[in-house]
Amino acid sequence: MTTARTPGRHGPLTGVRVVELAGIGPGPFAAMLLADLGADVVRVDRPGGPGLGIDPAHDVTNRNKRSVLVDLKDPDGPGRVLDLAARADVLVEGYRPGVAERLGVGPDACHARNPRLVYGRMTGWGQQGPLAPRAGHDIAYVAVTGALGLIGRPGEPPAVPANLLGDYAGGSLYLVVGILAALHHARATGAGQVVDAAIVDGTAHLSAMIHGMLAAGAWQDRRGANLLDGGCPYYGTYGTADGGYMAVGALEERFYGEFLTLLGLADHAPAHADPGRWGALREAVAARFTTRTRDEWTEVFRDSDACVAPVLSLREAPHHPHLAARGTFTDHAGITQPAPAPRFSATPTAVRAGPALPGADTDAVARDWDVPSLREDGA
Repeated sequence: MTTARTPGRHGPLTGVRVVELAGIGPGPFAAMLLADLGADVVRVDRPGGPGLGIDPAHDVTNRNKRSVLVDLKDPDGPGRVLDLAARADVLVEGYRPGVAERLGVGPDACHARNPRLVYGRMTGWGQQGPLAPRAGHDIAYVAVTGALGLIGRPGEPPAVPANLLGDYAGGSLYLVVGILAALHHARATGAGQVVDAAIVDGTAHLSAMIHGMLAAGAWQDRRGANLLDGGCPYYGTYGTADGGYMAVGALEERFYGEFLTLLGLADHAPAHADPGRWGALREAVAARFTTRTRDEWTEVFRDSDACVAPVLSLREAPHHPHLAARGTFTDHAGITQPAPAPRFSATPTAVRAGPALPGADTDAVARDWDVPSLREDGA
């Protein structure tokens, strides 16, 4: 494995070199995770940027990376990327199928220069299939997997889970898992390979347990009728007197009993095992929660095992006492953001640098990776 000349140890992937062909969404997030884990990630930005629409200085998915500018449509552009790929362990791209090949930086061209390279491909539909060449976004990918249809109240349109379920959970995280597995194989055998990470595949895979429950007759194929989709009155959200919300997850009987006791509804204990009583229980719980504010209920359940928590906003979350104590969020360069995860006892991670600005690191990367052709790009 090649060794990046970066000072100190910043995580378990220190020494791993990654080339990221700039895009938006799940590809950059996957590369950010690799960078958070210590990899030397060089983002190949194109002139004009990827079109995300925010100031690059605030795009935290580009933290802990370095950036060079390469125009892949310039006659010398593909050669510069291949020079980087020749010195890398991993390459990440998120183009539609066939685009990287047409640009001259597809898997065959890269492996001709570096047979050990792990070539990670991030798409919504995958590299094959009738929809592979079509455009799409998170919501369409999760829709066809059945996952979107799980979320929301019965009789209402499915709720939109931002782009967390598809882009990042079903996409980025599966790409990273695939890259790490392929890196392990490359180190053992000297042979790189292509990792085809499709959001539809990863999102479908996330629903494995529910498909098992469906096959066993323990899950109904409709919204709001099951244990984990809001159909159960002791697993869901309730409004409070001040317009806030509390989240309830008192599934096990012991936790359910504590929940009802603190709520003042202990006489509803038999409803735990009797779905026929769930309607009455839901009404009673909802009415009870409206008698106090979110913060008052938070105090009631603070030191209990009732599995109840306040529903916080994005700006409130970093100030939650538990998250603050763990340092789940961190401030860097004036931006409050999630800290790297997971945590490691021997090779701790950190936000080492703010978002890489397009082209700002061209000279340093050209020197560190010994790719003098980068300096000829005019960046």
